[in-house]
Amino acid sequence: QVQLVESGGGLVQAGGSLTLSCAASGSIFSINAMGWARQAPGKQRELVARIPSSGTTYYADSVKGRFTISRDNAKNTVYLQMNSLKPEDTAVYYCNAVWWRAAVPYDSWGQGTQVTVSS
Repeated sequence: QVQLVESGGGLVQAGGSLTLSCAASGSIFSINAMGWARQAPGKQRELVARIPSSGTTYYADSVKGRFTISRDNAKNTVYLQMNSLKPEDTAVYYCNAVWWRAAVPYDSWGQGTQVTVSS
């Protein structure tokens, strides 16, 4: 099992910045990719960014050039640096980890952290 704990959400004005952090614990050696998704009221959860252990980092088109995902393997932590925030970025942000056991992939999710961008 992999457990995830997010931090760093809050209220910010449009144009401002926030950094989200997500610490992983448990079977961290089995983690392949970590990422962030968000869910706004009345909308489906969408993947915002994902960073694999190797390979190409993914960003949703809506955040390219504004958000940066990074990973500190020594601290088992993934970060999401969010710049030039817009009101439409308002959502609950969830940390995600894809991990493997016996050749079967699993998803773990954090509890979510609220990000509110005021206009």
